[in-house]
Amino acid sequence: MNVEELEKEEFYEHFRYIANDGQEPLRVDKFLMNFIENTTRNKVQQAAKAGNILVNEIAVKSNYKVKPKDVVRVVLAHPPHENLLVAEDIPLDILFEDDQVIVVNKSAGMVVHPGHGNYSGTLVNALIHHIENLPTNSNERPGLVHRIDKDTSGLLVVAKTEYAMAHLSKQFFDRSTERLYYALVWGNVVEDEGKIEGHIGRSLKNRLQMSVFPDGEFGKPAITHYKVIERFSYVTLVQCKLETGRTHQIRAHFKHIGHTLFNDERYGGDGILKGTTFTKYKQFVENCFKVLPRQALHAKTLGFEHPITKEFMQFNSEIPQDIVECLEKWRTYTENQKY
Repeated sequence: MNVEELEKEEFYEHFRYIANDGQEPLRVDKFLMNFIENTTRNKVQQAAKAGNILVNEIAVKSNYKVKPKDVVRVVLAHPPHENLLVAEDIPLDILFEDDQVIVVNKSAGMVVHPGHGNYSGTLVNALIHHIENLPTNSNERPGLVHRIDKDTSGLLVVAKTEYAMAHLSKQFFDRSTERLYYALVWGNVVEDEGKIEGHIGRSLKNRLQMSVFPDGEFGKPAITHYKVIERFSYVTLVQCKLETGRTHQIRAHFKHIGHTLFNDERYGGDGILKGTTFTKYKQFVENCFKVLPRQALHAKTLGFEHPITKEFMQFNSEIPQDIVECLEKWRTYTENQKY
């Protein structure tokens, strides 16, 4: 079936990826597995068998070898689920709301917007139940002008009108917003404060990760300022101020400087990266992982100019209980080490 026939059949593009210049020859099913979360290779192969995987607008089999600059599309006979938004009565932790904006404190584990494998229970599902006629951004996502990862907790501002969306989007683009995060990272961060610079782009080895490219050959410029809040022998609590807002910016930047986020499974922080070889220490860290079963990252402070009043508004959220309990464990451990 050619592209014209696909369009007649009302096929919808679900995913589209462009292989980078350094792409080694790789089967298209394996290539897509590196991009698409929460899927199986069998599902990808079934899509290829049905003629639903196109490379440079031509349907290919699952053993097709992807080459540099290939445009890989997955098309299916129904709209992407994220376009089929359903309002859901999910409680929201609202810090502020007026007729222009709403500031919410997102809990860890909640996905911000529907996507592959997460079509319900998201923040967007909750928002469209709470507010009618939210404006959509360029990606057709209602109200969103920024986002945080599923397992990152903390503050987001949502636009309730087209004007507010345009105004807030420009603030994020101009870097005039204030965003402070608290992160627990592996190792002793030597400097009390500092700046991490380096372009961030999709990893060439693991497409589910972002990597830092110090020479700027790939990715987009990214700057993170940090300040040490507290030290706990083998981990450090830091405050991070974002100058830019790249995907996984804090997670990628701190991994790059050798301080992966505590219990960040995707970036390798869910193993013991610093400390002793004693069995008791291993058990202690595993207990910390149980208390905090996600990356130790919280969007604590958010500041922006109100679209109408032009007042600069700043919001703060409490550090969630799972991070508090983990910090208490490390605090006790560190105190005991002194004696």
